[in-house]
Amino acid sequence: MPITLDQLNAASPSEALQMLDGLYEHSSWIAERALAQRPFASLAQLKHTMTRVLDAAGREAQIGLIRAHPELAGKAMVSKTLTAESTNEQTKAGLTQCTPQEFARIQQLNADYNAKFGWPFILAVRGPRGTGLHKAKIIAAFERRLHGHPDFELQECLRNIHRIAEIRLNDKFGFEPLDGQRVWDWQEALAQHSEPGYAENGQLTVTYLTDAHRACAREISDGMRACGFDEVAIDAVGNVVGRYHPAIPGARYLMTGSHYDTVRNGGRYDGRLGIFVPMACVQKLHADGRRLPVGIEVIAFAEEEGQRYKATFLASSALTGHFKPDWLDQKDAEGVTMRTAMQQAGLRVEEIPGLQRDPAHYLGFVEVHIEQGPVLNELNLPLGIVTSINGSVRYVGEVLGMASHAGTTPMDRRRDAAAAVAELILYAEERAAQDGDSVATVGMLQVPNGSINVVPGACRFSLDLRAPTNAQRDALARDVLDRLQEICTRRGVRHTLEETMRAAAAPSTAAWQARWERACTALGVPLYRMPSGAGHDAMKLHEILPQAMLFVRGENSGISHNPLESSTADDMDLAVKAFDHLLLQLATESL
Repeated sequence: MPITLDQLNAASPSEALQMLDGLYEHSSWIAERALAQRPFASLAQLKHTMTRVLDAAGREAQIGLIRAHPELAGKAMVSKTLTAESTNEQTKAGLTQCTPQEFARIQQLNADYNAKFGWPFILAVRGPRGTGLHKAKIIAAFERRLHGHPDFELQECLRNIHRIAEIRLNDKFGFEPLDGQRVWDWQEALAQHSEPGYAENGQLTVTYLTDAHRACAREISDGMRACGFDEVAIDAVGNVVGRYHPAIPGARYLMTGSHYDTVRNGGRYDGRLGIFVPMACVQKLHADGRRLPVGIEVIAFAEEEGQRYKATFLASSALTGHFKPDWLDQKDAEGVTMRTAMQQAGLRVEEIPGLQRDPAHYLGFVEVHIEQGPVLNELNLPLGIVTSINGSVRYVGEVLGMASHAGTTPMDRRRDAAAAVAELILYAEERAAQDGDSVATVGMLQVPNGSINVVPGACRFSLDLRAPTNAQRDALARDVLDRLQEICTRRGVRHTLEETMRAAAAPSTAAWQARWERACTALGVPLYRMPSGAGHDAMKLHEILPQAMLFVRGENSGISHNPLESSTADDMDLAVKAFDHLLLQLATESL
């Protein structure tokens, strides 16, 4: 029979320890020390308490815990001396059914990993959904992490041990993160739509108004209808808008959502998590036949990443009344204008001005988003409260020099465009680091028609500058652009530069941030407040509505804009419950 928190809290120390037996491999001391901090208000609180116990135990105890774990498909499996928990996990991942080739490969990886780090490779083989990773993914993770730094690998092993313990704890309590699994499944299904050239390689790329993008819009629309939204439509810029009406006609709406486009070869959860979490909440309201005193408007924004056209946030800009008509004349890499792409998609350009929202009809805007960084992952925290979204400015530019023979042009006679940009990159990196919390990135770099034996005559580049305040961002931009001019003058080259996006910093509104904080507290999740270095649709809606964001921990050190981007069904489940609680607060406040 599953145990309950009430039973655990009321049990004697020995009985309680027996209830938690087997969570951490041959290491009951973690549960024992955690139990000294009873009572626990939630499973989330118990899980985090155990992570704190291990954090405080020190490096020697942590390495001892790692070494208490068996190798994957190792000697203990062959000799059938695994614990019952490990046997179950390795069986679900198919490791007990390896082919001779797979078994030999894993054995070699085990040997190489142990030789390098001095402890066994640890991976939560039941995976982010809790139902088991495919063997190919296990081997790929093994191969990737074999090249990691020992300090990083130590922490990554511990994080995976905590994930193993989380799943085992769920089993003991008979808990299944159904809301989180539903959201996880929706994201996996949506990720089946990808563009040619990427889809064949199992990569995810969905840029504005491509066939894959339009397929995503249709699937989200169908999903909203299935969840019970009262109105579902695709608007004039491709946003998918679902409305769940309030109990009282004429009441205001909560606006929420995020984007469904992706970067090229990106991750499955960036943006999309913020669409599906509120959809799951509406689905439950509809299934229960409940209406709230406030309405819910979920918007799947059609574009946020700025990949096909240089018009980042065009979808949310249409809602704030800041869509720029000259964007329609921009051309993509194939020479297709945005206007033409919209017309081919059946969108009515003339209706774009009518998309502007009246703030009087809304309470505010909230957004759930995967963190896209390592902070929550390193702190073993599932959720984070966003205090502000950093201001940013983006440019695309080109340095023009003189192409010449690489063998016959002396170093002091060169007008090397690529070298000038290289110098700029190093300066931008150095200058941003001076602030501590500013960042500068050159993410695109190209020498057109470059040749191994030709001094580059042109070099195209992008520049992305971000900082927590507008003043700090502008100071960074001023210094970097001044240095670009100085570099070009000194090197005898010239440059062009176009500003493609400027977004103001967007501090969270205190009242809305407090609602997220109350929701996390109610779940037993420690409060952690943090800024967002990434830009989000919330920073555009901030121009007309109060806003606040909730971050969800990412796996694999929080990596994002990368196929390794991931989160767990358990963390997504907490995000759904936090959103449920926020809606409950709004309903209570409206009475």
